[in-house]
Amino acid sequence: MLNGRLYRAAFLPFLFALAIAAFSLGTRPGALSSSLAPDAFEGAPAFAELKSIAARFPHRTPGSRGDQQLAQHVASTLKGLGGSRGGGFSVHTYRFEAQTIDGERSLTNVVAQRAGSTSEAPILILAHRDAAGRGARAELSGTAALLELARVFATRETKRTIVIASTSGGSGGNAGAQQLSAELHEPFDAAIAIGDVAGTRMRRPFVVPFSDGLGSAPLQLQRTVDEAIGQEAGVSAGAPSIGAQLSHLVFPMALGEQGVLNAAGVPAVLVQVSGERGPAAGEGVSMERLEGFGRALLSAVDALDSSPSVSPSMQTGLVLSHKTLPMWVLRLLVITFLLPPLVAGVDGLARARRRRLPVGRWVLWTLSCALPFFSCALLAWVLGALGVLGEAPSGPVPPAALTLDGTAITALVAVALTFALAWLLWGALVRRLRWGGPPAPEVAGLSLVLVAIPLALIAWLGDPLTALLAIPALHLWLLIASPETIALGERTRRLALLGLVAIGVLPLALLILSYASQLGLGGGEVAWTGLLLLAGGYVGFWAGLLWSVAFGCIAAATILAVRAAPDVPVAQSGTPIEVTIRGPMSYAGPGSLGGTESALRL
Repeated sequence: MLNGRLYRAAFLPFLFALAIAAFSLGTRPGALSSSLAPDAFEGAPAFAELKSIAARFPHRTPGSRGDQQLAQHVASTLKGLGGSRGGGFSVHTYRFEAQTIDGERSLTNVVAQRAGSTSEAPILILAHRDAAGRGARAELSGTAALLELARVFATRETKRTIVIASTSGGSGGNAGAQQLSAELHEPFDAAIAIGDVAGTRMRRPFVVPFSDGLGSAPLQLQRTVDEAIGQEAGVSAGAPSIGAQLSHLVFPMALGEQGVLNAAGVPAVLVQVSGERGPAAGEGVSMERLEGFGRALLSAVDALDSSPSVSPSMQTGLVLSHKTLPMWVLRLLVITFLLPPLVAGVDGLARARRRRLPVGRWVLWTLSCALPFFSCALLAWVLGALGVLGEAPSGPVPPAALTLDGTAITALVAVALTFALAWLLWGALVRRLRWGGPPAPEVAGLSLVLVAIPLALIAWLGDPLTALLAIPALHLWLLIASPETIALGERTRRLALLGLVAIGVLPLALLILSYASQLGLGGGEVAWTGLLLLAGGYVGFWAGLLWSVAFGCIAAATILAVRAAPDVPVAQSGTPIEVTIRGPMSYAGPGSLGGTESALRL
């Protein structure tokens, strides 16, 4: 059915794009440096403050009494550093309603501002107060470091305005940071979110740049904070691996408060010694680590304050060792890799129409395979809208707040039963529409490709690297539409096709495994996280519909592989029988056997 020569010829643009990519590698921007000694940050007072507020406010779930009382303590401490007329901070408190890990709650943001000597864009420093577990001293160390930094800046003249913010909702969903980006309308030069900076367990990278949208924090901001940590804390901050970068580019999702700020256009990084996943509730704390990372934060802010503005453009490319590959090159490479299956699919459609094959019917059959998956998505949205899942905020939930309790298990079982019932109803629908007969591999496989190709192109328009997930499937599943290329016995051929389906799904499996490894999630927690992303609205309606169609294509490919029938005569031994007798279907016209006068004429 498909033209192999045309498919191979369509790879030519990819070779040109690969040559362009080789000449498009750029160098990383240098880090900004500070000439001021950061020893004004004192570890002993900050550590004493950490122990004091941890003892006074052990329960700090978002919007709880402990969270609100700690907000009052932070506000009074910042006001005690002096008002704006005396060189101190002007302090404001904001109340708002938001969805958290405990459902909808009334939260408080405390924002303090100290004017700089110039009109340059200000610098934002923030940390969240709340925590899912009791105590959570390591998570609270960000607030202790924030208060010590405020004490330093209250007596130090800066060129840029310094904005200090204590937020709530950071234990899941980052509602406080999201509200903060809406409250503060002025553009920021950079933002640093402070997480766990005193924990005893370290996981690199310590500087997390990822965004809830496409891209991450500017590379110059990342390198500035990286270098400050290396100089003041005496440890290498590390860097996100290529796998982690690809995961966040393919499916943008960030746990820290920097995620919503980057998505809102504010260049931001999260500084956290426990990496992206964050600390456990019972994590120990170290004064030496708090002092080292506190001084690194002070050094980084000094470097940002005394240097030209950081580029406001997000880092959307890929960092390869000491080089960067820009996003436009990645977009070009992906679209040229999509070109061969696109050309082959269009040519196959033209051939099928000339032969009057029922392509449209099998396209509808492929799309119908998405119905069971979309039913599960609808159930998740309904559960979130009704408030049945109390911990379904509008953003990802860190592992420390992700508990597989009775509610979680019940919800997952309900989704599984919904999928099973929807699949049974799908079978009844197929039989009612008389789609239940054995599918012809060439027409059903072509229809599968014709559904998957537009899906990949839509993904490419929104996020070009999301289309990477479909590339192996689009190329390998062409063989399902060309069964004559696999001249094997029925059982062997079926196993080969199932292997092709599995390889096509491999990028999606690697994406899930990458996030599970980065965040320390088990199998049940991965499923629960996916359900919460749907229920909280992080994955919207259209995105959920596209993912359902993608999973429907996987199901359709599996069905076609299992129900595939051999297209060549096969002996009982499994060896293809050689065709020795020519009939109407194999006759190639006059002279095909070489016995006519025209065939013998030389």
